[in-house]
Amino acid sequence: MGAPVARAMSIIDSLGRARWNPEAALRLAGLLRLMDATTGVPDITVALVDGPIAVAHPDFATENRRVLPGRPNATCTRPESLACSHGTYVAGLLHAKRDSLIPGICPGCTLLARPIFSEAGEMSENDGLPNAAVEELSAALHEVIEAGARVINLSVGMAESSVRAAPAIDLALERAARRGVLVVAAAGNQGTLGSSAITRHPWVIPVVACDCDGQALASSNLGVSIGRHGLTAPGQDITSLAASGGHAKFSGSSAAVPFVSGTIALLWSIFPRASAAQLRVAVSGNPTRRRSVTPPLLDAWAAYQALASTNTGVRAA
Repeated sequence: MGAPVARAMSIIDSLGRARWNPEAALRLAGLLRLMDATTGVPDITVALVDGPIAVAHPDFATENRRVLPGRPNATCTRPESLACSHGTYVAGLLHAKRDSLIPGICPGCTLLARPIFSEAGEMSENDGLPNAAVEELSAALHEVIEAGARVINLSVGMAESSVRAAPAIDLALERAARRGVLVVAAAGNQGTLGSSAITRHPWVIPVVACDCDGQALASSNLGVSIGRHGLTAPGQDITSLAASGGHAKFSGSSAAVPFVSGTIALLWSIFPRASAAQLRVAVSGNPTRRRSVTPPLLDAWAAYQALASTNTGVRAA
């Protein structure tokens, strides 16, 4: 097993009510009208490469969910573990029932979970977040691509620079690009200027977390590749599902990523004939026109309008 280089990218804040409610976050991202149009369709599979999920949570949509085994002991048997908490939280943003306290963005789509963080796994010395080896992350990416993922949600990031990490990750991301599988990844929460083997890849859409005013959090990583190819999305005090059965409030880019991956899943559900390249441009715009290290704010409804003007193959919601 190689050195741990991939880690979860949320900052666990607290349990309880959010300072701004779920509807406000969805409105900021332009998602409310899009979510009214569709819950997503099972043909669109969103892969979650993260921690194990507490699938028995009563607020999860019970249909259209698949789990790939992943690493040993990658099951949610200890709801208090950070691996389980992180995986369940991110999954809830995507796949919670629409009539729950925290409505999921695309519960009608298929959720494909491939755990890489184990409850008994290693933790980062700096922030106590779960870690996995680059080999595990690379293997997971290949597996979900082969399993039919259309979108990959990576609420994870590179915990350290590694000369061994870049080739393995590049190979997996190149495969995603060839297959037309969109990859949405956390920019990270170290407050640094730069990129990683994940966020610098031109096929990846990096996501920066913002506050309720749409301003990037001070903890968010920024950089040339992040600004050029990425997006900003709500990531402060975002409430989702807790592995214990209640609700949890996190801050960080892990919380922001599902807003983007969920948007793509809903758009592909409505416009099944759209190509991956068309989806990228509609959601994140033209990267050649960007000069800022801070990416623009996600506008899901504007992306819908852009696709509607160029696509005739619309599926009934």
